[in-house]
Amino acid sequence: MKKKRKTSTSKKKKKKEENKRDYLEGNELEENSRHPDLLIFDLSCIVAATDNFSPINKLGQGGFGSVFKGQLSNRQQVAVKRLSKSSGQGIEEFKNEVMLIAKLQHRNLVKLFGCCIQGEEKMLIYEYMPNKSLDFFIFDHTRNSLLNWGKRFEIIIGITRGILYLHQDSRLRIIHRDLKTSNVLLDGEMNPKISDFGIARIFKGDQIQDKTTRVIGTYGYMSPEYVIFGKFSTKSDVFSFGVILLEIISGKKNNSSYQTHPSLTLIGHVWELWTKDRALDIVDSSITESFVSHEVLRCIQIGLLCVQEDATDRPTMLAILLMLSCETTLPSPKQPAFVFKRPTNDLGSVTGKGFYSINDVTITTFEAR
Repeated sequence: MKKKRKTSTSKKKKKKEENKRDYLEGNELEENSRHPDLLIFDLSCIVAATDNFSPINKLGQGGFGSVFKGQLSNRQQVAVKRLSKSSGQGIEEFKNEVMLIAKLQHRNLVKLFGCCIQGEEKMLIYEYMPNKSLDFFIFDHTRNSLLNWGKRFEIIIGITRGILYLHQDSRLRIIHRDLKTSNVLLDGEMNPKISDFGIARIFKGDQIQDKTTRVIGTYGYMSPEYVIFGKFSTKSDVFSFGVILLEIISGKKNNSSYQTHPSLTLIGHVWELWTKDRALDIVDSSITESFVSHEVLRCIQIGLLCVQEDATDRPTMLAILLMLSCETTLPSPKQPAFVFKRPTNDLGSVTGKGFYSINDVTITTFEAR
């Protein structure tokens, strides 16, 4: 009997410590994220808004968990990002995203209304974006025609302005580290808004570059210096932007195979056509009647400049905005990074589930014990 009481007492003590930790983490989050426009939501409020996380209200799912559409008591529509209990994004990444977005205000960044942390539940409450994400349109054969070249160019400009704000114009210098088409959301007027700051980093003062031993991000969008050495900077985001730009123009994913050259990535395919003066061959067939040749060619050249192997050869986001806005002479791109992808008989990713990863999957880890 004494042994049983001891075990029971031990379990109660452990549970009490867990509850205390959750309480302290919740209080710390609330204290650190105080912002006039940021709300701390009660779990019951979110449960009611999403109809108890009804499958009907589910907008999408990733490694972090699920996103649900909700409606608050004041009829405000919201998107609730509910982190799964098995998610690699822990309390640190969660607090990072809350505190970062609360301090960022720009028309091309998704607006965070607040958060909810209660027990094992961690949720972010965003403005609802009715047109989902950019990849929902450009990679779909039935929806891609809804984005003509004029609208795609507007989206490119919007993304550029959003990243420029993060890199230069905001009070904090932010490196996003996971820019991709699925993290570009579209509002009711199809205006782009950058989302998902779970692995973003703040650079202080004149800091130019940083290094990590835990490389996390998405295959196909990460720069070579980040993948291989764990080094990241504003130029890492520029590389990701270049991939997004080429994907918007072509309507194809960077990691897609091509019938004539199954080993080529989109970057390699574009580079091959560029060297043969056939770059316009990559343009999405759904917009061939609406695009302006010289404007598209200029964007393709900018995209190739962004994905240069050497980070110093890539332009800044300010330079990119000027390139897109003015008829300035552009430098000639060199052969870009990642022209070829892994052999077709190789595993698609370290998880063995294809050419993708999410911001909670570790690709490379070198940690001292």
